[in-house]
Amino acid sequence: MAYGSGTRRLAAVFLAVSLIGLAAASADDADAKSKKDAPAPAYASIVVDAKTGKVLYQSNADARRYPASLTKMMTLYLLFEAVERKEMTLATRLKVSENAAAQPPSKLGLKPGETISVKDAILAVVTRSANDVAVVIAENLAGTEAAFAARMTATARSIGMRNTTFRNASGLPDAGQVSTARDMAVLGRALQERFPEEYRYFSTRSFVWKDHTIGNHNRLLGKIAGVDGIKTGYTRASGFNLVTSVNRDNGHVVAVVLGGKTGKSRDAQMASLIEKHFRKASRGPKTDAVLVAAAALGKAAIPRPRPGATAAPLPTAPLDLTKSIDVAGVPIPAVASAKRVRSADPIAELALAEGDIDEELPGPRKSLAEEGWKIQIGALPTKAAALSALARARKAAPMALAQVQPYAEAVETKGSTLYRARFGGFDSKEAARSACVQLANRDFSCLALR
Repeated sequence: MAYGSGTRRLAAVFLAVSLIGLAAASADDADAKSKKDAPAPAYASIVVDAKTGKVLYQSNADARRYPASLTKMMTLYLLFEAVERKEMTLATRLKVSENAAAQPPSKLGLKPGETISVKDAILAVVTRSANDVAVVIAENLAGTEAAFAARMTATARSIGMRNTTFRNASGLPDAGQVSTARDMAVLGRALQERFPEEYRYFSTRSFVWKDHTIGNHNRLLGKIAGVDGIKTGYTRASGFNLVTSVNRDNGHVVAVVLGGKTGKSRDAQMASLIEKHFRKASRGPKTDAVLVAAAALGKAAIPRPRPGATAAPLPTAPLDLTKSIDVAGVPIPAVASAKRVRSADPIAELALAEGDIDEELPGPRKSLAEEGWKIQIGALPTKAAALSALARARKAAPMALAQVQPYAEAVETKGSTLYRARFGGFDSKEAARSACVQLANRDFSCLALR
């Protein structure tokens, strides 16, 4: 009987241990299931030739990762747009809310009710990567950070960042805020293309705020020849991130490193990528047209919260902008899917072969070239490439371009000839910008010009 009792006790212990093990395994499975779509804090990188758009190197470039403070590149993109539209100037004072002041470090230490100029806000974000200032920008531009994040996502999609969703303006941890190395390279290039003057802020070494000198977190400035920015980022989940632009010896690359184990190792990896791959960068004229956001082209393209709307939680999944959606009281129109217009001769040859261009387009009438409003969709290396781009644009937005004249305008730059692909004859600024919005929504670069 003693033996039997001992056996039963052992069996009971074994059963209990088994049940505990099964429960733990079930919990692990549930946890794994809940995290299966979450991006791993792993390494990813890419090096892109900024002149041609050619990828010189990539590793996990399309894997979803947490952007951390690289997010602030898009925050500044939207601020630069607001300044360009003259909604504010560099001297405009931005109001600080309790919510903004309460953000965790890194921060500038702003107090509720205080104000900060737009220029100082830019410098604080570039150097200290100040989370409180990022929220100040968001709230002053969109009313709420949630509404601003919806704009950020819409803008990201319109410039070709197809795998990015923003949930906040700072990059502070949020499981729904994701991007990729490729998308961050797209954003880095778009900032330089869209805002060449404002982009210079990213090379700022230090910033003085209330008698305190704040150094830039980007340690590669001044250490690697040609580095002119742009942004660092770190959270525990993301690892150490960096987007870098190198412009020297008539070559230009934008490189991204995500998921570095330490700041030092991340910088070393970036330096290694530049050393290995910069030599492959083109030394010729720029041939790739970088997309600009439709949001940059007019107030109507920037969704604004409806009066009385409250900030609703953003969706946990990345936004699908192929469908019209409403996020945090902000309507975001559907973005049509279209191939990106490339600016290489093979595309022009393909267009000709497919009958996209039946005959050579005429040059501009003098009145179109010198008066009124026009739009430019690229500056391309050959006339054939410019004509191809014009034909594709006309096919993509026939209603907007039906009554205007396409033409390729030759321009000499640094000993080379480029051909500006333009449509002239718009009746008003609004008509030109409306056409640009439609083209940008179809993945064309576009700029309205007087």
